[in-house]
Amino acid sequence: MTITFLGTGTSQGVPVIACDCPVCKSTDPRDKRLRSSISIETDGQRIIIDCGPDFRQQMLREQITSIDAILMTHGHKDHLGGLDDVRAFNYINKSPAHVYAAREVQKMIKLEFSYAFKKEPYPGVPEIILHLLKNEPFYLNGLKILPIHALHFNKNKFVYGFRIHDFTYITDAVKISEKEKRKIRGSKIFVINALRKKKHYSHFNLEEALDLMQEIKPERGFITHISHQMGCYRDINPELPEFVQLAYDGLKITF
Repeated sequence: MTITFLGTGTSQGVPVIACDCPVCKSTDPRDKRLRSSISIETDGQRIIIDCGPDFRQQMLREQITSIDAILMTHGHKDHLGGLDDVRAFNYINKSPAHVYAAREVQKMIKLEFSYAFKKEPYPGVPEIILHLLKNEPFYLNGLKILPIHALHFNKNKFVYGFRIHDFTYITDAVKISEKEKRKIRGSKIFVINALRKKKHYSHFNLEEALDLMQEIKPERGFITHISHQMGCYRDINPELPEFVQLAYDGLKITF
């Protein structure tokens, strides 16, 4: 299994427009963060989790030429805003894009990209087949996908994380129930979001994410969905437990 961090930033990305803080002015490439997304290559398939506004740039950077499915964590613009660009894969792969999303997220996609779902669409619009995502296991060509339900704000604002084999990825979470944590336990690689050090109402902060890492005890842990308020990579990463590190754009993990 090969994991590629396509983006590790928050909704504004890093650097933030017009910001002159030390992080946004940093020349360290590890402080340049596109909107959060990840590529998973396993069992002869490539799965993308989330398709934000930087999707086109991410696909070009990683030279990705085909995808088998897109899994949507939730319906915020920084996670679905790039779906129009699946048109390129429609053309190259001669097939629609298969997008797995919760019912509420499907409504947002149909609203945002209404032109793609008309009965007689304009030629060249993205071809998307939506599949209903529920909090239950499903299979992609024999590959088991285990959704993990987490809160993004309250019970009406939730996200789905995903476990594939011994890899678990969750972003934009602020609370995970004990029942859902049981799905994560035993993961060798665990990726979780941490927005910044200061507490936030809808995302884990760094302390909360590290507490969860210590509870789950993966072999390796990675922090994603990082804002410029976290600090520079060179300053924050040395503060973390030995088995945890800040993820950064372009980072690849093979296990």
